[in-house]
Formats: sequence, structure tokens, C-alpha cells
Amino acid sequence: MLLRMSTLFLRTLREDPADAEVPSHKLLARGGYVRRAAPGVHSWLPLGKLVLENVSSVIREEMSRIGGQEVLLPALVPREYYEATGRWTEYGNSVFRLADRKDAEYLLGPTHEELFTQLVKGEYSSYKDFPVVLYQIQEKFRDEARPRAGILRGREFHMKDAYSFDLDDEGLQRSYTLHRDAYVRMFDRLGLRYVIVSATSGAMGGSASEEFLAETPTGEDTFVRSTGSDYAANVEAVRTPAPTARPIEGLPEAKAHHTPDTPTIETLVDFLNGAGLGRTFTAADTLKNVLVKIRQPGEGEWEILGIGVPGDRDVDTKRLEAALEPAEVAMLDETDFEANPFLVKGYVGPNALLQNKLRFLADPRIVEGTRWVTGADQVDHHIVDLVCGRDFVPDGVIDVADVRDGDPSPDGAGTLYTARGIEIGHVFQLGRKYTDAFQLDALGPDGKPKRVTMGSYGIGVSRVVAAIVEQSHDDKGIVWPRAVAPADVHVIGTGKGEQIEVALRVAGELEARGVRVLVDDRKGVSPGVKFTDAELLGIPTSVIVGKGLDQGVLELRDRASGERAEIALDTVVDRVAGIVRGD
Repeated sequence: MLLRMSTLFLRTLREDPADAEVPSHKLLARGGYVRRAAPGVHSWLPLGKLVLENVSSVIREEMSRIGGQEVLLPALVPREYYEATGRWTEYGNSVFRLADRKDAEYLLGPTHEELFTQLVKGEYSSYKDFPVVLYQIQEKFRDEARPRAGILRGREFHMKDAYSFDLDDEGLQRSYTLHRDAYVRMFDRLGLRYVIVSATSGAMGGSASEEFLAETPTGEDTFVRSTGSDYAANVEAVRTPAPTARPIEGLPEAKAHHTPDTPTIETLVDFLNGAGLGRTFTAADTLKNVLVKIRQPGEGEWEILGIGVPGDRDVDTKRLEAALEPAEVAMLDETDFEANPFLVKGYVGPNALLQNKLRFLADPRIVEGTRWVTGADQVDHHIVDLVCGRDFVPDGVIDVADVRDGDPSPDGAGTLYTARGIEIGHVFQLGRKYTDAFQLDALGPDGKPKRVTMGSYGIGVSRVVAAIVEQSHDDKGIVWPRAVAPADVHVIGTGKGEQIEVALRVAGELEARGVRVLVDDRKGVSPGVKFTDAELLGIPTSVIVGKGLDQGVLELRDRASGERAEIALDTVVDRVAGIVRGD
């Protein structure tokens, strides 16, 4: 491959796009790899398309290695398939829906479990046909409410989704392990720094679930690690260890106190510590009752739900949405309080909720025998020594409080610390959710039908491109790993006439050796501009044909290390070809 910058469809930018927030958004746009077409929608220009295809090639090679077979399913999915699994309703307004001229309804596929299941059911029916692994690399669509960060959170994106079909749970575990190991090889080859964390399955369904996160401070996903073990989990999947229940006997009687001017936890604690109650209070001794309303997919009525957490904690919105998925979640507004006068804003306690038949779910730390200061369901009043198991009994447990550095690790080893990452891959053991919905059976050797079980394995191909840039850049531009770079070498003719002619000759000889080459053969462009563009574009190796040509010398530059070396013109092709081969 030989690309000439004099004819390449490419314009670099000197300034960051006005809406760009993260390095990948800035640099991919400035480097002419992508262009914004609409919020959350981007066009891939020639160099960007090459990077995207290079990532896809690595994925295809590793999928073939584990026996995966590539197909391509339609992006336009009839409603009936998603109705069968309930996801037409569950997805709510997060998907693009449309109707044809006959009013038949469709959606633009965000994921394809239903179609893959139907495809296999239509083709395979015997135990001899299984196991099978099918995958595709395709555009997906989700109606992101707040598309941002360029291609990291878009409405249209490239994704590899693979599905395994096995006869039993042991087969599913083998398929899951094969894919997990394949992902490790893929991301290693792509030069990514990543961590594998326990995750939730969400609307996908299923049991075992792990995410591959590219570590970067600009990532949208928070995950935790343990100081004492290899435990790692997405913050939504962290399970807080519950303390041991305590005896109730002998605890003080619950008593309401007039607590004026205490609108916050901090002011309440200060008031209590100055009230002469015989002990010192902290925020962790208070019970904060957060009110939300939820609505299940397809239902018109909202349900008010109370959530109790220790007062030194806040409810984590992402953990809350994950715990209640697929329900829609919203905070209460003034209309809700007016319709339910027993909910005294700022002073809500668990008993008003329970007595009025509203569900009250509590944090795992709120166990029997723990005593709390909480709202007395009366303005300017709180109850002290309200004991769980004696004075109130929650309807259940919900683990949605924020996770902090220093929290005990769920595996009992060490404490947690948080970091951020970009989700680049996700593997699920789906089980039989979809095969049950479509009655996908295989006739066993005994002549009896056996329900097939599934796994689902996704990689955000376009997100991988962005994640690589987030991890591999400097203040001058992108630093591509060779496996994904749009070219192996950037040959730059800095001057006029002979320098450009020599650059083109070297580029042609390298191409004949199988090296992918980008050559800057532009005339009338200053060397400074060419060097700036080279650093921005981030090709791993550069060959500079400049003033040293008079002495038969060229300059060799390594983009990652910044190292420079002079090299004889008659040896440059052999030297660069060896670098590309890894010699």
C-alpha cells in the first residue's frame, strides 16, 4: 500500500474542535481521521477507515483461531423479534425506531441476540451441529441522550458481536473461556493496557459477565481493584459486604427530637453533638432516605421507592440504574410530594414509607440491630436510636451507595481503590434467555429435544480506536501502535525537486517489500508543516529526506521514543523493512 499525501483525501486541523473534550476526540479530528456529521455520528475518512479495518483484522484473525464464522445480519430489525424477548419495551427510548410505508415497525439494531438465535434455529436442529460460534462486525445504533467524546459515546458505532451456541452449561463455559482468552490476545496485539473486571449483564440478561476496560483517566467507567488480591469489578458490580447482625436487646428506645435548622447531614450531626445526648455522632450514624420513582417498561404508572443509605454515603446513579434495570428511574418532583403529603421533604423516615405501603429498600450495611438517626416524618424533627429489625424492617436490600477508596474488598482481602477506564469488550454467559424465547432446541442422540445455551461476546471496534489514542498520544499528536497504524512508515520529502523524487522512490521500494507507506510528496508545503503533520498523524516510523541527501544521508525517526538516527540512503529500505518485520 502506498498513499501519497498530494492526492490523499486529508486535511489536518491546527485547532481542536470546539466540542472536543478528550484527547481521542481532539486528535482524531485534527488528524483528519474522522469528521463529525451530526451529534454522536461520525464519518470515517481514508486514514481512519484504515485504522478501523486494521483493528477489525486483528479481531477476525483471533475469532477464526477459535472457530468463529463471520456473517453479516441486517441492521434493520423487525419488531416481532424483540417483542418475543420483551426487549422492544425494555429498551425504551434508547433505540432508534421507525415504521415503513405499511406501518410495520422496526428498530436499528443495538445488538443482535434475537436475530442470531433465529438464524441458528432456522439452520440447525441436531446435536451434531453444535457447538457453533458466529460473529459479525457491523454498525450498531443507540439513541444516546448525551452523545459526547467523539467516537467514544456515539449514536452509530462499529461493533463486533459474537454468539456461541452449546448443548450444555459445560460447553458454554468452554466457549466463554475460549472467547475470554481470545480477547486477551486481541487486546495484547492491539497494544492496549486493560483490566478484566466483574460486571453486570443489564438488559442483555445472563449470569457470568466480565468487562475489558482500557485504563485511562478519561474513561467513563469507574472500576475498583483490591490492595490485597486480584479482585477487580466495575463499580456497578461491586457487592458491599454486610456486617453481622447485632443484638437488639438493651438498645435505647427510639425517640423523636426537635432538630431545627438542620437541612443537611452535616448540620444535623453538628446539632446532635451539641444536644447533650450522651454520645458522639457522625454522618455514618444517620440514615439518609432517598426517594425515587420507577416505571417498568410498557407500564404507565410510576412507583415511589425509598432507598436507605448511611448518611455518609450518596446514592450512585449508575449503580442505581443498573440495580433497577430495565425500569426507568427518576427523582420525585413537587407534584409527587403534593400527591403524597406523608412524605415530608427533608425529614422522610422509613416508617412513613412502610406504613403507606411504599417499598423501602436498604443498603447492605443496614442490618438488624443497627441504630440510626433519621427523619421523623415531621418538619424539623428527627428520630434518634431507630433500630433496624425492631422499629422498622426494610422490604429488601439494594446495593447502590457510592463505592469509595478504602472500602473493604468484597473478597475479604485488602481494601478497594478506584480507577477509570473505557469499556472495550464485554463477555456474557447468556444461558437460555433467548433460546427459551425462540424455543431453540437440538435433537439429542436419544431422540429427545435439548434446549441450547448461549454466550454473547462484544467488542466496541470504534471505541477500541478511541481507547488506543487515549492511551497512546503526546502533546504533539497520536502515537499509533504498528498493528493498527494506517501505515508502517511515513516518508517525508521536505524540500523540492530531488528530495521529493527520492522520497517517492524510497516509498515505492518499501511498498515492493510489503511495507505500508504514507509519503509526503506535497510541493509548496514547508518542512515545518510536514513535520507537524507527521507528529499529529502518528505513524510509527518516519524517514526524512532532507538536506542530508547531499551527503547520501536520510533521517530515521521513531514516533514513540522520539529517537533519531542518520542512515545511508542505500541502506534505508533494508533497515526500515527490518524494523517493520520486527528484526
